[in-house]
Amino acid sequence: MAQPLENVVLSVEGAHKVFGSFSAVNGVSFAVRRGECFGLLGPNGAGKTTTIRMIYGFSPLSGGTIRVFGLDIRSAFRRIRARIGVCQQANTLDPDLSVLENLLVFAGYFRIPAAEAKARAEELLTFFALEGRKRFKYEELSGGMARRLMLARAIINRPDLLILDEPTTGLDPQSRNTLWDRLLDLKRQGLTILLTTHAMEEAERFCDRLCIIDHGRVVSEGEPVPLVRSTVGRYVLEVETPDEALLAALAAGNWRFDRSGRRCIIYGEERQALLDLRDRYCPECGYFRPATLEDVFLRLTGRELRE
Repeated sequence: MAQPLENVVLSVEGAHKVFGSFSAVNGVSFAVRRGECFGLLGPNGAGKTTTIRMIYGFSPLSGGTIRVFGLDIRSAFRRIRARIGVCQQANTLDPDLSVLENLLVFAGYFRIPAAEAKARAEELLTFFALEGRKRFKYEELSGGMARRLMLARAIINRPDLLILDEPTTGLDPQSRNTLWDRLLDLKRQGLTILLTTHAMEEAERFCDRLCIIDHGRVVSEGEPVPLVRSTVGRYVLEVETPDEALLAALAAGNWRFDRSGRRCIIYGEERQALLDLRDRYCPECGYFRPATLEDVFLRLTGRELRE
């Protein structure tokens, strides 16, 4: 359904990106509404990072259109850049600067007056629980602290759109949950967020809507819960090394299922039907659970390892 223009912060229409003979993005289209968190999911090499690099102007489009705040990224990059924040996947903090200086120098790129930049930096250091580390060099920070500092730097200009490229990759559970708390606070404040992540729990927790990209194309889009229901159903039964009787029953009953190595993953809408199937054919090796976004992701993009 088309969205009213005043509610659309980001519109990507038929975006293409070609590197020589390789097409990394093949006609990707989606729109992000004001105040929502929109997720961009996909396997390694699917085209997620290439897409967001085109959105913030780092990589020029090969074809299609990207509009941010109603402005064309090709002709209004500077105006757009002043209103967005980007937290990249790689650590781009300056190792020669302290935590506070990293924020102040970055604020200078947006021509924020010195006194105002200092006040904003101090406020953000408190918000991200870094006020006690402001004189440290980033090399003295833990991984979680460094990611929080990068996020603080990304919003020093008080952006209208925040782009996060796998913000919690490599963090331990405590650091990840601390960062999640700060992201939830930003979302409650009404900030529009575009998020790429490999963590399905993260996508389910934060994203109002999302799209899954594979081989440079959008393969599915929607709200997380309806997407799970429409793609795999409510429940899943995982069976280790299914026997021929179970496989025959699945084929005869028109069940939705996938094979992954020795495992069989069976999807269903009715809890009792799956439990009856387990009790009859695999009481000792059947694992019953609710369906998740990870099931959707694997069903749409495949279960083979990609490196």
